[in-house]
Amino acid sequence: MAKNDLIGGALFEQYSNIVNQRMDNPLNRGEITEEEAEAMGTKLIVADFGAESCGDAVRLYWAVDPETNVIKSSKFKSFGCGTAIASSDMMAELCVGKTVDDAVKITNIDVEMAMRDHPDEPAVPPQKMHCSVMAYDVIKKAAAIYKGIDIAELEEKEMVCECARVTLSTIKEVIRINDLTTVEQITDYTKAGAFCKSCIKPGGHENRQYYLVDILAETRAEMERERISAAIPTTSGALPSSPEQFERMTVVQKLKAVEAVIDENIRQMLMMDGGNMEVLDIKDDGENIDIYIRYLGACSGCASSATGTLYAIEAVLRDKLSTKIRVLPL
Repeated sequence: MAKNDLIGGALFEQYSNIVNQRMDNPLNRGEITEEEAEAMGTKLIVADFGAESCGDAVRLYWAVDPETNVIKSSKFKSFGCGTAIASSDMMAELCVGKTVDDAVKITNIDVEMAMRDHPDEPAVPPQKMHCSVMAYDVIKKAAAIYKGIDIAELEEKEMVCECARVTLSTIKEVIRINDLTTVEQITDYTKAGAFCKSCIKPGGHENRQYYLVDILAETRAEMERERISAAIPTTSGALPSSPEQFERMTVVQKLKAVEAVIDENIRQMLMMDGGNMEVLDIKDDGENIDIYIRYLGACSGCASSATGTLYAIEAVLRDKLSTKIRVLPL
């Protein structure tokens, strides 16, 4: 057994029997030679992939029927921890009998699910889920070689969750369609953040470009801005003509400008939901213009008042007046 699959001193207690068996006795480890592929009337494809984060590497062999694009045989060679070996073994098995296009749809979630003893019990601990990411990537590489295209044409852009292979566009779409308000709901709907959890918020074992907490906040703010824009026409009135003009105003002048933007773009929408807001103070330290507000009515107890609604108010004020503005509820 691989020593680096020891978790907290417990030997494979969080691993399924299938994983343990395939660590020791993988069923599809080996190679396919040119002679073997030719004897089957197939085209040999060999693809390599290495995971920089953990040093694991895998080589995937496919024997593909050029007439039907069906993978007749699939083998692998793997260097790395036991989880990587077991995942690669299952990945190779899942490819057999599929067309190349269908094989590309295999994700590491499919691999992990196939290694479970019971549908509701994970096959590997969350922190080892990344070991099966190689399966998804080496399949794409093999498919790109077979099709004679660049792998980038098969890759989804802006991947947020490497474990579940969930993209930024998918997460934002799910939030919008289902009106999601919590990270837990995102995980329930997409599995993003269900495994190693590094994509949930900063501070995980891997630095990410996107985090679920930020995507949720930004998407909710976009939704709120769109709702406000759709319901209320915007007029310029006597607003300052530039951010610089606003920033040179006195506190009283700033207050009037802020109130004008709120009246034209925000207040009516809050009132439609039984709420309202008032500006309590404005403080300008040269770097930031802090606008202190208080929610009234239904807004004072609304869960989104500290997230989506707040971000929307701040975004409108920053867009209309100055990017230095920060909105702080009291």
